[in-house]
Amino acid sequence: MWWIIAALLLTGIVLMFVEMLLIPGVGIAGILSFASFGAACWYAFTVIGRTSGIITTIIASVILVILTIIILRGKTWKRFELKTEVDSRVNAENERVKVGDTGIAQTRLAPMGTGKFGDVYCEVKSATNAMIDAGTPVEVVETADNKVIVKPIGQ
Repeated sequence: MWWIIAALLLTGIVLMFVEMLLIPGVGIAGILSFASFGAACWYAFTVIGRTSGIITTIIASVILVILTIIILRGKTWKRFELKTEVDSRVNAENERVKVGDTGIAQTRLAPMGTGKFGDVYCEVKSATNAMIDAGTPVEVVETADNKVIVKPIGQ
């Protein structure tokens, strides 16, 4: 009979860790964890007796206090934090393209798309917001705020 109480307490602990680490928030795992602790206490009182019910309630309470302290400690969550920093830059290739450079529209510019200038591929925008077909030669007319503005050559 004691193994049922131990299994319910262990299930409560496992569900509490699942709630803390895998699916945070007040969800099903947390509710089931408390229900498992409650079921262990209820089973101990009704099936085994009053003394074992009191002992089980004290054990469940101590386990819940310890888990709560672990949850609320700041150092606990530091182990799970992502410590890397993102140092990459968006559209870094645009800095290699200068006004007057010529290239080819790799994709249809409607009005934005991809252009190729030498060995540099970058996102470009049509100066007149008109569509420019893929394969059309284009010229850079402006680079502002990390945006490359182009027009078809011959216009």
